[in-house]
Amino acid sequence: MTRARQDRLLSLLLRDGRWATAAALADLLGVTPRSIRSYVTALNARAGGGTAVESGPLGYRAGPDAAAALRAGPAADAGTPRDRLHTLVRALLGRAEGIDVFETADALHVSPATLEADLARVRGLLGGTELTLERSASIARLRGTEMAQRRLLSRLAHDEMDAGSFDLEALRRTLGEGSVGAEAFGPFKADLAAELTALGYYVNEYGIGDVVMHIAIAADRIARDRAMDGTAGEMPPAHAQVAELLDRLAQRHLGVRLGAGDQQHLATLVLTRVVAPGAPAADDARTRLDPRVESAVRTVVERAASEFLVDIAHEGFILRLALHVQNLLHRSHAQAWSRNPLTRSLKSTYPMIFEVAVFIASQLHESLGIPIVDDEIAYIAMHVGGRLERSRREESLLTATIVCPGYYELHELLRSSVDRSLGQAIEVVGVETRVDPDWSAIDTDLILTTIDPPEPGERIVRIQPFLTDSDIDRVQAAAARIRRGRRLRRLRGELERYFDSSAFVRGLEPDGGEAGVIRQLGGMLVRQGVIDHDYVQRAIERERLSSTAFTDALAVPHAIGMTASRTQIAIGIADPSIPWGEGRVQVVAFVAFSEADREAFQTVFEQFVEVFSERDSVQRIVRRATDFTAFLDELVAVIDG
Repeated sequence: MTRARQDRLLSLLLRDGRWATAAALADLLGVTPRSIRSYVTALNARAGGGTAVESGPLGYRAGPDAAAALRAGPAADAGTPRDRLHTLVRALLGRAEGIDVFETADALHVSPATLEADLARVRGLLGGTELTLERSASIARLRGTEMAQRRLLSRLAHDEMDAGSFDLEALRRTLGEGSVGAEAFGPFKADLAAELTALGYYVNEYGIGDVVMHIAIAADRIARDRAMDGTAGEMPPAHAQVAELLDRLAQRHLGVRLGAGDQQHLATLVLTRVVAPGAPAADDARTRLDPRVESAVRTVVERAASEFLVDIAHEGFILRLALHVQNLLHRSHAQAWSRNPLTRSLKSTYPMIFEVAVFIASQLHESLGIPIVDDEIAYIAMHVGGRLERSRREESLLTATIVCPGYYELHELLRSSVDRSLGQAIEVVGVETRVDPDWSAIDTDLILTTIDPPEPGERIVRIQPFLTDSDIDRVQAAAARIRRGRRLRRLRGELERYFDSSAFVRGLEPDGGEAGVIRQLGGMLVRQGVIDHDYVQRAIERERLSSTAFTDALAVPHAIGMTASRTQIAIGIADPSIPWGEGRVQVVAFVAFSEADREAFQTVFEQFVEVFSERDSVQRIVRRATDFTAFLDELVAVIDG
């Protein structure tokens, strides 16, 4: 547990990149500041003379050797329970005849009793793998198919890859230092991506790392005479082409030949992680689509568009998502899930998009029976976000007037430069060429002027007649301030409507886990007549789909479906922090949304999460929110900046 908390601390510092006090970090990890100091000492020792964590007057931040320390393997922290567990599983997977418990205990320098406890942990790890651990006297052995054993190796590798992305060192630790081609997977991955691109595929870099991991596992198992069973039957042309490519690259880089079973299996993995480039033509896409999948996706997307009032019900988007879901269906049959290193950042930065993805995932689970995990939900969120980005850009455009006294075509050249450099952020709707324009009559969001205005203002930006890089930076900064100010003003108005002093509690207790907290906060809204007990239960079920801890400090539990009599938010403050999902939180906002407030859903949901994404703001609110009035005062103060 200590090693896991050290890794968690380092991951937090790496992701944030800023200074953090021991007290703030202790709240996030659920330990004392003294423990944080001991973790920092251990992490710097793990860095082998380097600096994993820097210390200073402002607290701690990730040092230059943080990433290396996070990847440090058993040699840096020998004999930990997790290291022994992985070593034990590798031994069981490597010997079909089994291992002798007493000999293995001697080899690992632990007592037989300790090894027995480790074997019990191995049994816990086997859940859902279709493997069993058999015991006969002193011999322990794994029983199950080769596919199931490889899935277990994949689980170990993912456990080592704490950041979620492809990590060669973690893969080497999983397979063992003597694994086949340990030094060759970098060149293998590069050649595989290049040749797939040459064949006309767009390579998903997040997925290709997972594919390389499966190929590494296959190569190592083949070298141990544990090839996948299969016959050289007829394969579709696309499968045969990719299978030949994989076999050729495996021989070139890894020195192994892939048999028919491995070729079929690995080609399927590759083809469920790559898509044709660009937006597929409708007719071409449908030739590759199962009509049942297309119909299910179309129904779910239209339902999500209506439920959340988001602009996603477009034909191209539906077809692309349907192709992705079809690949997901294939992956679910093989239980070969794709890891997504962006899952956590997508959830915290784009909670509304992630929520739409959770809704789509839950509906697809009901219609197609796909068990969907957080990483797969994140891929759906990437599809949704891509579709919404165009609409959002259009909605976020600010209007601008250029004030540039006429001299030949100077104002025309300036407008052309502004459109070219800033067209993604602002739309020029007027040009004033007079030396003395009526400033009070200019009602656009921004005024870009080459002459001094009578009075300075937040929306006025002084620029040069020939646009410079500094001008562009100032205009973009002003536009960002105006957009953020609008959002926060809207949020302040919404929040004051939706909070109530009778739905506030300080001192949340972790008893009963997330469900217990949801029942406690939901009960306040039930007593107000805002929701019923069914809404509370559906909020618990929504939490089981995917954690609503959208930042390191805030959870926003809620039910799918806007069935509350009115929109209301119950707030719970936890000091110290409480466990939630895979992390800990200090603020829980139970949200009940009504049908009449659909449009407020996006504003409240995303902007509220934004406020609690800043660690300093969280600490200020948590420390000073001794009662409801103080909480609202501090929240508004943070919003006002």
